[in-house]
Amino acid sequence: MRQISARQLADRLAAHADDPAGSARAPLLLDVREPWEYELCHLPGAHLMPMHTVPLRLAELDADAEVVVICHHGARSMQVAMFLERNGFASVHNLAGGIAAWARDVDPAMRHY
Repeated sequence: MRQISARQLADRLAAHADDPAGSARAPLLLDVREPWEYELCHLPGAHLMPMHTVPLRLAELDADAEVVVICHHGARSMQVAMFLERNGFASVHNLAGGIAAWARDVDPAMRHY
């Protein structure tokens, strides 16, 4: 499992958005926070799957896709990222510092909690 910083993720998402040919598939943004946290703030396009539901919903995820796992500060997402790797997911990243790092380093207008 690799770490990706908020700035690195923002650059990757921007590069994907600017790719007119669509040659690169955007990573799946897997938000493992609770629904109330997601409602406060989330990345556009993020897929909400609370941490405790991941084992039951694993079949909903594409093991061949690049996945970036997101939580508040990066601890829950790291656990989920390791779980995904143990279950055959080949390209998993943990958003280092979580959504809090995104709000601090990429989008200061994003709601903090």
